[in-house]
Amino acid sequence: MTGAWYPFFRVTLKWVGLALTRAKISGVAHIPRKGPFLLVANHESILDPFLVQGNCPRTTHFFAKSTQFTANAVFGWFLPRVAAIPARRYRVDPQSVRTALRALERGDGVGIYLEGERSWEGELQPFRRGSIRLILGAGVPVVPCCVSGSYDAWPRWTRSRWRAPVHLRYGEPLEFGVHDTRAAREAALEACAERLAGALRELRVEPPPRPWPTGGGA
Repeated sequence: MTGAWYPFFRVTLKWVGLALTRAKISGVAHIPRKGPFLLVANHESILDPFLVQGNCPRTTHFFAKSTQFTANAVFGWFLPRVAAIPARRYRVDPQSVRTALRALERGDGVGIYLEGERSWEGELQPFRRGSIRLILGAGVPVVPCCVSGSYDAWPRWTRSRWRAPVHLRYGEPLEFGVHDTRAAREAALEACAERLAGALRELRVEPPPRPWPTGGGA
């Protein structure tokens, strides 16, 4: 359903993100020019999709809460056209996994916010184990992407927004191989999560002092 709409909406996301933040983008050359890939990112703010997906030059399908697709007519029309994949939160969703794997088979990218939701404090949270299992089963290049500072621009716990400096950095692709069996995926789970966390931390740029206290609404 993305079709010819996707490039238009991707550029729209990009410029909205740049308008709402003072963003610096680097590492775009690390996105594979062709073939399937996974783009994995941390999640600090509602602004992240504008920056992460908007600045990725390839078609990339991101998971979004299934309830957003039925929240209103605008979201129901818009989300499929920016390659969003409906997924149920806090549970394994086989349908969304199958949709993601089909996108990879077509040679597209699939994006995952590894924490599964926005951070309350701007710090990296534990990763969803289902996301790590998908990475291990897919066997495609994994591009880490770190957003630094979007929490300061718009934290989860407030409606107030500040045009903060934000750094978006795409890292070099990582390879984890194919883990065909459940046992193999479970055995590699912790090491994969640690490697991904390390890659995101290496890409992080420490933001300037925050205009509000950490976790002010928690």
